[in-house]
Parts: sequence; C-alpha cells; structure tokens
Amino acid sequence: MNITLTGASGFLGKRLIAQLLSEGHTLHLAGRRAPADLASSMAFSPWPSTSSAFPQEALRAADAVIHLTGEPVAQRWSEEVKGRIRSSRVEGTQKLVEAMADSGRRPAALVCASATGFYGDRGDEILTEESRSGAGFLADVCVAWERAADAARDLGVRVVKIRTGIVLGPGGGALEKILPPFRAGAGGKLGSGKQWMSWIHLDDIADLFTFAARNDSVQGALNGTAPEPVRNEDFTHELAHTLHRPAIFPVPKIALRVLFGEMADVLLSSSRAVPQAVEAAGFRFRFPSLSRALEGLFGQEG
Repeated sequence: MNITLTGASGFLGKRLIAQLLSEGHTLHLAGRRAPADLASSMAFSPWPSTSSAFPQEALRAADAVIHLTGEPVAQRWSEEVKGRIRSSRVEGTQKLVEAMADSGRRPAALVCASATGFYGDRGDEILTEESRSGAGFLADVCVAWERAADAARDLGVRVVKIRTGIVLGPGGGALEKILPPFRAGAGGKLGSGKQWMSWIHLDDIADLFTFAARNDSVQGALNGTAPEPVRNEDFTHELAHTLHRPAIFPVPKIALRVLFGEMADVLLSSSRAVPQAVEAAGFRFRFPSLSRALEGLFGQEG
C-alpha cells in the first residue's frame, strides 16, 4: 500500500515507520521537517503548521492516510498550550480533509488518532466504543477531533478513529517519565491509586493502526487499549515488581497539582476502556495483560 503518514517524528510515528517499511509499504511523510534519517524509499512533503494547507502532493498516490499529528498533552497546561493542543488536532484534521476534498484521487481510508480522553473521568464504568463522550477539556477536544475526521466520510473515505490509551514502550511515551523514580526506588501510586488506567503496548498500537488501514471492513471508533485495564495502584505494584524495586512513595493529589497544574486531572482521572470493537473485528493482541507487557519490556532488569 501507499500510505501517507503525519506525526512521523512522534513516539508512535517512529515505530510505525519501521513497521510499515518492514511490511513493504511505500511511505509519504508530511510534517514540519523531514526526519534526519529519511530513507531513500520514503517521500516527504513539508507541512509547516497545522493551520496551513495540507500538501496535495502527499495525497496523490495515497491508498490510506494515518494521521497522528498533535501537540503533546503531557506538559503543564496554560491557555496557550491548551489552544495548541486543540488546534493541532482539530484544525490540522480539518486541513487534511479539505485537501482530500480538493484531491483528484482520494485515499480509500483515513485512520485518525484520537484518545481515551474522549470518555473523561468515568470511575469504574466499563467503556466500550459505544459509550458516550465525557466532560472536560480533553473530552471536548477529542469530540471535535473525531468530528473533523468524520467529515471525510462525506467524500467516500472510510474513517477509523483510534482512541489510544497510555502507550507503554521503550524510549519514549509515558514510561520515559515514569521510569526514573521507579528505578531509583522512589516510585508510587498517584493520588488514591484507585483510578483505572487504559494502557497498550507500543507494538500492539502500531499493529492496530496498520490493521485498521488495510482492513476495508473496519470503520468508526476503536479503543486502542489492551483488554485488561488496571487500577493505578496495581500498575504501580506490577511495574515495581518487574523492576525489582519498592514502590512506597505515593504522590498526593496536591503535589501533582503543584507540578502539573490542570493537567494533573488527567493523571488522576479514571478510564476503564476495553477494546470491544477491536476484538470483534478480529484483531489479536500480542500483550493482552500488563504483566506480560512489562515482562517483555523489563524482564531482564533487576
């Protein structure tokens, strides 16, 4: 397949490039700058900002578009940062769909990133792809983001929206921030630790994006989460156990507020999302359980 990819410089984007190339796909990247290690087999089109027109040449041969671009959420929020988080996702997706509308040859599929933030803070409620959206800033962003992607359906494009959970993998993502205190024996649960965490291994989320791109029967929302969400206190225990370290230093809510401001609410919110539609579509997880995922990542440490 000829696949156009945005957000290629991110944690998931880098993993997807390696996977798609290994599967023999042809890639056309669109972004602010070309990767320093851009392979001769890949094409690149500059997209200076998500408020500018999406480059038409990146769509000319595309069978599918995988759209990952978005300002990082894991930072201290200001009104300016919140504006970038929203505009990079919503306006960027709008610009992409506008370019599809003007294209002489439209891709068959748009696989757009979304997030489990769609559901908001939902306590112990089990959340499937059919569950309603929640409340709060990130939920509002995700609703608008997905609505912008859905506009491509009016162009005859199959649209898949992958509501990605916390991605666990080497060299980036959530673990890059979590690991240092845990390896130092200073890890601990966040707040009460009772909040549910919807997580997924990096290999599985990369597999899911490629699965969605190549399967014509897959459409609509998919929960990009492992089948077994866990509470934060259980995640803490499992990670500490795998690293052979104690985890006896809980981080109180007030400390998270001081460190992260409003973004602390995301760390403390409860999301028990399960991949019901994903499994019904025939997708199989390599790492369905947290213990298996962490053992694969860190089993040799200690």
